[in-house]
Amino acid sequence: MLVLTRKLGESIAIDDHIKIRVVQIKGKQVRLGIEAPKDTKIHREEVYLAIQDQNQQSVQVSSDKVKNISKLLKPE
Repeated sequence: MLVLTRKLGESIAIDDHIKIRVVQIKGKQVRLGIEAPKDTKIHREEVYLAIQDQNQQSVQVSSDKVKNISKLLKPE
């Protein structure tokens, strides 16, 4: 892990397309501003982990359920 020290208003660059700037420091909290292309997905870690968990759950659907759904969708 790369650890950097930044002051208020300073930033870091990731590749040519992403910039992360320290926009506010208040007590133990730091507010970051992120400039990135619109197609870049940016989430807080807890949100990202919840999305990953939901994706895993959706993959674990039993094959019987998939067969039943496909029967319902087939025109007769």
